[in-house]
Amino acid sequence: MTRILTPDDGHPRTFSDATEAVDYLQELYTAATTFLRSQFLQAMSEGAPDARVRAFYPEVRVTTLSYAQIDTRLSFGHVPMPGTYAATITRPDLFRNYLIQQIGLLIDHHGQPVHIGASDTPIPVHFAVGSDAAVQVPQQGAADFTLRDVFDVPDLSTTNDDIVNGTYSSSDGVGPLAPFTAQRIDYSLARLAHYTATDPEHFQNFVLFTNYQFYVSEFEAFARTQLDDPDSGYTAFVSTGNATITAGNQPLADPVKMPQMPTYHLKRKNGSGITLVNIGVGPSNAKTATDHIAVLRPHAWLMVGHCAGLRNSQALGDFVLAHAYLREDHVLDDDLPVWIPIPALAEIQIALQLAVGEVTALEGFELKRIMRTGTVATIDNRNWELRDQSGPVARLSQSRAIALDMESATIAANGYRFRVPYGTLLCVSDKPLHGELKLPGMASEFYTTQVQRHLMIGIRAMEQLRKMPLERIHSRKLRSFDETAFL
Repeated sequence: MTRILTPDDGHPRTFSDATEAVDYLQELYTAATTFLRSQFLQAMSEGAPDARVRAFYPEVRVTTLSYAQIDTRLSFGHVPMPGTYAATITRPDLFRNYLIQQIGLLIDHHGQPVHIGASDTPIPVHFAVGSDAAVQVPQQGAADFTLRDVFDVPDLSTTNDDIVNGTYSSSDGVGPLAPFTAQRIDYSLARLAHYTATDPEHFQNFVLFTNYQFYVSEFEAFARTQLDDPDSGYTAFVSTGNATITAGNQPLADPVKMPQMPTYHLKRKNGSGITLVNIGVGPSNAKTATDHIAVLRPHAWLMVGHCAGLRNSQALGDFVLAHAYLREDHVLDDDLPVWIPIPALAEIQIALQLAVGEVTALEGFELKRIMRTGTVATIDNRNWELRDQSGPVARLSQSRAIALDMESATIAANGYRFRVPYGTLLCVSDKPLHGELKLPGMASEFYTTQVQRHLMIGIRAMEQLRKMPLERIHSRKLRSFDETAFL
């Protein structure tokens, strides 16, 4: 039998105080990752040990015995029925506030303590050293030994979306306590750093997605004004490469290389600021971004991008508030079948409509001059206009679509799948069915006059949502019959 080197995992302990429970999760996680990092560096400098090196994720576990009714006003914070539930935990430092809140609700609602100890899920060495920029895990064949013979590597059997997709099946009778396993979270944290060129700890709880770089310049300009306003509550602006400023007149270093999805963070205490992600064009990017940001459990995400207006009554620069989606993007068909409706969320819709009224100074019937509410169609073919018009146009008309883009339904559908409140406010930048194509001259004028106003509407909507209690934003429309206790 192969000898196994492991750290002192500590003894399982029971807690009735959420803060103390998270402190112990942090203690166990730090001990495990410090051990793996030390052993890895030693193996790289001195050669592989004659033993397997292994450390485990910490785990939170709870057992309930009663069907007693809990506070039914909350859609989270409680388990669905008596039994034992558990979740592996990673990066307690990053998720500290979230864990304290979720564990605290669990203890309060069920009157039972939580048990903290080491799980039986090994920590892959890639994730243990990933937060240290000075340490790199070599590719296969680059080291003097086979990495997976000594250290654990990522395992797809625990790095999947079975829980959120509703396909999870327990082999030991223990139910899931959280929507993601620790390995799934670590996988996404690594992907976020790669795709956005900013560290996960900079992400804020309110996320704006856009499909044009023009919005970034306006976001930076807005951020600089807020940093110079001592009453704004915003404390820092983080750009690609983790470049950070805390005052409006400070310069930002240009990134050495632009990432696939440039991301910018206007930070505020307790993560209550706003993150802007330029996902570019297409549903694949939209899915990739939301697949990974979802593990951070944001409070809401909104799409504020450009679209094709499909009605002759629309004008360039008009706004479209989506209340339904025609899903022809296809990237989520295997995870969320197209027959599943993606409902509009009242709190998000109201916040967006109020923000449009605030920024445009229009209200009531006058607001209808510049904003239409209806179905947004999302497709995976940027040049859909070049196909035989009888098919696409008939489908769009039957669906009552008023706008078409390539990202919105993907972002909304993944919000629904991951239980992240979502919404869409688009701006009409062309009308291909009516001869108004997106040509250079038209585009330049449109971008100059509309981007700033559109972005500000998204920001104001997020600021309104920030004032709402979390339980109001997280609608029961996002929760299934058999739901995890953790949000």
